[in-house]
Amino acid sequence: MSDTYPAAPEQPNQPYAQPGRAEYLEAGGGSPLTPDSPVPAAGGGGGRRRGLLIAGGVAALALVGVGAWAAANFFATGAQPSEALPATTIGYASIDLDPSGGQKIEALRTLNKFPAFKEELGLDADDDIRQALFEELDLPEDCKIFYAEDIEPWLGERAAVAAVDLGEKTPEVVFVVQVKDADAAEEGLAKVRDCGGDSDSGGWVIDGDWAVVAEDAEGAQAVVDATAKGTLADDPEFQELTAAAGSAGIVSLYAAPEAGTFMADSASGMGGIATDLEQGLTGTDMLGEAGAALDEPGGSNPMSDALQDFKGFAAAVRFDDGALEVEAAGDPGIDLTKIYGTGRGGDVVETLPAATPAAIGVGFEEGWLTQLVEQVAAYTGGELTAAEVFDEASQATGLDLPQDVESLFGRSAALAFDSEFDPEAFFNSGDSSDLPIALKVQGDPDAARAVVDKILAQAPPEAAEYLGVDSDGDVFVIGPNEDFRTGVLGKGDLGSNEVYRDVIRESDQASAVVFVNFNAVDDWLMELAGDDASVQENLAPLAGFGVAVWQDDDWTHGVLRVTTD
Repeated sequence: MSDTYPAAPEQPNQPYAQPGRAEYLEAGGGSPLTPDSPVPAAGGGGGRRRGLLIAGGVAALALVGVGAWAAANFFATGAQPSEALPATTIGYASIDLDPSGGQKIEALRTLNKFPAFKEELGLDADDDIRQALFEELDLPEDCKIFYAEDIEPWLGERAAVAAVDLGEKTPEVVFVVQVKDADAAEEGLAKVRDCGGDSDSGGWVIDGDWAVVAEDAEGAQAVVDATAKGTLADDPEFQELTAAAGSAGIVSLYAAPEAGTFMADSASGMGGIATDLEQGLTGTDMLGEAGAALDEPGGSNPMSDALQDFKGFAAAVRFDDGALEVEAAGDPGIDLTKIYGTGRGGDVVETLPAATPAAIGVGFEEGWLTQLVEQVAAYTGGELTAAEVFDEASQATGLDLPQDVESLFGRSAALAFDSEFDPEAFFNSGDSSDLPIALKVQGDPDAARAVVDKILAQAPPEAAEYLGVDSDGDVFVIGPNEDFRTGVLGKGDLGSNEVYRDVIRESDQASAVVFVNFNAVDDWLMELAGDDASVQENLAPLAGFGVAVWQDDDWTHGVLRVTTD
């Protein structure tokens, strides 16, 4: 097909269609108009058509406006408690009882699949979730608080609990709740406080659309004053981390980098506690000089030192397409990039048989075990090094560490469970040599066989039944069940399984994955529930469970999803 169109046929009855002149559609006829063509007289057919066109345009604009308004209200989350807290907030957990329309519908559609929720609350999209939750409270009989009279007139849709740094040794813990009527809120909060039996405890300040509740009114006012200097919602670190955790949901969590400093200060006194506990339990001083160093004033506490490197954390709990989803982003302050930065956690998992009910996959970079042990050794305060740990472990096991362990796990590994796997038999049976469980690895089969031979050389003869090895190219499988090993070794298509794709949506970039398919085996969830019919009914809607972890830019990301049928 060509993009060159043939020339239009000649139009002898159109005198104004001259070369080089612009043409316009004539309002009343069908021929083109030149710029200087006469305008049709008012009241003719052209005027009526223009009127229709104008009316149609106005109607179209109205529809667009209504659509934009509906979309804004359907997807908007409204004012958030972070707007009523200062930028010095170091810890924050909020709940949204009236999220965007789509989120609310998804939440109720998902939760109402479970009989326990439906029977207890039985909510619809237009129900007042606040009232339903209030009615579930177990208030004292002498506490005369009624939702319609004392709560509903002032209670907003959003609330949060937060720890605020006001320059004191310990942060101020406050509760922030949205209010619709300040006067009604004053009365309602006073009644709630009196219901607790202590009229002197708790104080609050109502600032605009928010009530800030603290241990006393002075603390609440200090938080309000700090908020006037800059809000948490406008803090760049808060914005970056919460954005990294994905779209807002029912619950939002945030820990500022400064939270690490406060936790580090708390951890600085844990050395003596740890030593006392150790001596009380064992009667010995296993920590030795390391424990003594922790006890010394100003001594180095490795846990405290690690917390000083904390760079923040955020998470969101939301409902999406029939699933509960928890997404998190942060930096724990420790370096394990050779594990969670590989992007290969799903590589082997995706090649497992499609009917695999459960699997765990991890990707590895060369030197990952050294990096891991170095992080652990750091907590000894320098009393142990990674090299010393490996030397002692090598002598005890006869292996060459860390190389042998890295050979066993290769570049990417997946622990796979078959549908016939019986956890009770695995943990309680004396003979697990035929269990349908296997480790599938992408790596060097020859190196792995050499490691297995080292292990078997020091183990009882029957150990050979547990460590069978099959290989094909650069893939090998280790496990006790020969039939299961053979099935796992082949090129499976778990990565195309509908449940897997739904719960592990980040498989192509994940460095570690955990996957469970509740639908892979008939009635296995029911067997776990035993004879409890109620538990069985509430397990029945479950379809899959998945966790994916990966590294992206400056943050470690994680998503947990629980899906339903």
